[in-house]
Amino acid sequence: MFSSGVNILEYLSQGAWTTISIFLVSTLLAFIMAFVAGLSRLVKNPLIRGFTTIYVEIFRGTSLIVQLFWLYYAVPMLFNINLGSNWWVGVIAIALNYGAYMSEVVRSSILSIDKGQTEAGIALNLSRFQRMRYIILPQALRLMLPEFGNYSIQILKGTALVSLIGLTDILYYGDIYRSSNLSEGPMAYMMVLIMYFIIALPLIWLSKKGEKISRRGVAS
Repeated sequence: MFSSGVNILEYLSQGAWTTISIFLVSTLLAFIMAFVAGLSRLVKNPLIRGFTTIYVEIFRGTSLIVQLFWLYYAVPMLFNINLGSNWWVGVIAIALNYGAYMSEVVRSSILSIDKGQTEAGIALNLSRFQRMRYIILPQALRLMLPEFGNYSIQILKGTALVSLIGLTDILYYGDIYRSSNLSEGPMAYMMVLIMYFIIALPLIWLSKKGEKISRRGVAS
């Protein structure tokens, strides 16, 4: 059984880079989207705030699988827009979905900063941008760290869905192995779980580190 598990892990490792690369790029883009959308929902311009709200609510209110299929099948047919390879379709779908969720973390963290901090910035004759950059955002970032760590783990797990559009990730190779070795199906999926857990270990550590940083210097 041990040698069989090792063989399966070696086979699954063929999809490891696809999983990791999609995770890294989609996480980076999701963080960017989170800050853009989160900050946009705090501006005074009603058009920007309204457009961003629509984006956030649509992507939070619908399934990632539906969004993935929509970008892969519907967008090219309905709008004649080519998003590139399947890899980019997976990255964009995951980034837009989790970016919408994390934008609420950005928005709520900024709003949770005491109003006295803003008043102090006004007293120092700082502009709105300077207050956000030097006073509000540095404090809000500490509050965001734990949630961003948790969402990073969620993004990693979400990458498993890209096998549905033909990307050769870890789950894809797990399905291929199971289909050709039916008796070893349970073992194959057990190895898939183990591989995802191994990849997630650094993220779990970083998430706990983020929690400690967010509590540092905060009165209990």
